[in-house]
Amino acid sequence: MSHSATRSTGPIILFDAECVLCTTNARFVLERDRKAVFRLASMQGEIGRSLYLRHGMDPRDPTSLLVVDGDRIRRDSDAVLTIYETLGLPWSLVLVLRIIPAALRDPVYRFVARHRYRVFGRRDTCWVAPKEYMDRIL
Repeated sequence: MSHSATRSTGPIILFDAECVLCTTNARFVLERDRKAVFRLASMQGEIGRSLYLRHGMDPRDPTSLLVVDGDRIRRDSDAVLTIYETLGLPWSLVLVLRIIPAALRDPVYRFVARHRYRVFGRRDTCWVAPKEYMDRIL
């Protein structure tokens, strides 16, 4: 039985499928999310684009990755920490970073996000998940 058949709800990670850093992180999450908690949607796809727009962000120039969990939206460093905390040990140890106020964490996150293409590179085509994870891609 596929993961999507057993879990059609749950948090959605919205990410940039042209960003090398973002797609590396997406694959990292897919490989370590053993309970298949997360689903992923790229901002270049129809579902991801509509979710970005619904939450007031321009999918052509996003300022953050988003984690959408029902009515709850996490963005910036909170989204990243939520993802890694959910993956379990050892990744959940990042929760110690919560002692740093978001007002200090988020500017660092936004700086990296603004410069992600220049520092990490940009793909010529959107990343496509390996076929064993396709049931978790929206």
